Amino acid sequence: MNLYPDLYLDSVKNINAELLKKNNIKGLILDVDNTLIDYYKNLVNGAEKWCEELKNEGIKCIIVSNSHNKDKISTVAEKLNIDYIMFAKKPFKTGFKKALKELELDAGSVAVVGDQLSTDIWGAKRMKMFSILVKQVDKKDIFVTKVKRPIENAIIRNYLKKKGAK
Repeated sequence: MNLYPDLYLDSVKNINAELLKKNNIKGLILDVDNTLIDYYKNLVNGAEKWCEELKNEGIKCIIVSNSHNKDKISTVAEKLNIDYIMFAKKPFKTGFKKALKELELDAGSVAVVGDQLSTDIWGAKRMKMFSILVKQVDKKDIFVTKVKRPIENAIIRNYLKKKGAK
């Protein structure tokens, strides 16, 4: 299995309806921590407008997070006016399957957006979904992620090197 993302972008806000439609994407599964919010729970500036524009273009969105912090996840979901799934256990399939059911879409028409290879991107690959890796919002991470980040960054550097060689 190829463990590289299908797309690597600076921010979720670089994702637009044109890009998604070009790739036959009708729905987005969004990570929260360091994808939509920073360590201190600040939402990416302009995220509400970005999400609203996508929804106006017919793109369905849902949050899928491994977090157990209901207040944090529900607050972000409320600000974006979308549903959410917690305790998703990414990269396992359970949370992704629930999201597909909620979105009423098949895996081939959904993209997973997140900042981690080991949860978001690899989970997307296991589900045969389009995968979009975004740069982390903030350098500060929770402990578990902090431990994995150097390994993931090495893989990303290799990915970018190979991509540049094409």
